[in-house]
Amino acid sequence: MTSNNGELLGLKNLGTASVNILHAVGVNSYDDLSQIGAVETYRRIKARGIHVSKVMLYALQGALMDVHWNDLSPDLKAQLVAEAEQATQNA
Repeated sequence: MTSNNGELLGLKNLGTASVNILHAVGVNSYDDLSQIGAVETYRRIKARGIHVSKVMLYALQGALMDVHWNDLSPDLKAQLVAEAEQATQNA
């Protein structure tokens, strides 16, 4: 395991499968995820044809905020989904 794997695996909500998906879209560290953002990372995952649910979007945001994805407010979840849909339409 690389240090980047360990770093990403140390974040809330992210397991081995999620980390592998992140690597596939060029996210190799917390800094990468932070700079790209949860919505754009999610858009990149979907653009690669990788089937993930909205929970992945919530998990990414939760990882950035160091909270369990289920603890994100309903308003934040709705905002993330709206931004992801907008980003997908503009891609």
